[in-house]
Amino acid sequence: MKIISIANQKGGVGKTTTSINLAAALAEQGQKVLLIDADPQANASSGLGIDIRSLQNTIYECMVNGVPAREAIVGTQVENLSLLPAHIDLIGAEIELIRMDDRELLLKRLIEPLRSDYDFILIDCSPSLGVITVNCLTASDSVIIPVQCEYFALEGISKLLNTIKIIKSKLNPQLQIEGFLLTMYDNRLRLANQVHEEVRRHFGELVFKTSIARNVRLSEAPSYGMPVLTYDPQSKGAHNYRDLAKELLKR
Repeated sequence: MKIISIANQKGGVGKTTTSINLAAALAEQGQKVLLIDADPQANASSGLGIDIRSLQNTIYECMVNGVPAREAIVGTQVENLSLLPAHIDLIGAEIELIRMDDRELLLKRLIEPLRSDYDFILIDCSPSLGVITVNCLTASDSVIIPVQCEYFALEGISKLLNTIKIIKSKLNPQLQIEGFLLTMYDNRLRLANQVHEEVRRHFGELVFKTSIARNVRLSEAPSYGMPVLTYDPQSKGAHNYRDLAKELLKR
């Protein structure tokens, strides 16, 4: 059983796309998966077709009001995949958690009872290094860092690595880097290939062999409230995430 955060404080690098589609690809491989939406934008929730306005409980109620996680988890249209949804209220949680004791450990305590229910728990982190993201990393066994193949790709990664280092030394000594995932890769572009090489040179074995190619179907799928594996199972994006799931399972 593994808990993996998908994190990068830079926005637009493919965190939520990766969270939704890797979760769906692992579920397709017969793994029992829980996806936790820990981003106030709640894109992972809407991207799985969940109407967040109709929800009574979300991760916000769990973290701030102590509602047990099982009471907030909902099923999805993907077999083997459940979701702990988010809501825009989560923005307020950052402020409300400040005054709580052991605030960095809230999510860890929340999901500890769920360990035996799932093979994988994936956490879609928000594009910040605030107290919620610290909670996610403290609760995780490892972290996947999506890096988009564009200019400034490595900018900000050192900040994230520094945060991971601090969390390892103070809160979660077990935390590992699962891998760097190259996203939005277009092998026809010289810049994309340069970034690809630079990331591999920099992080070596920590870079997943699977890269996620730029793919129109991948961008369209969330607006239909489904993972690309359901929306267009034969698309390049679907194949990429299946390969990533297999690579993760092999590890």
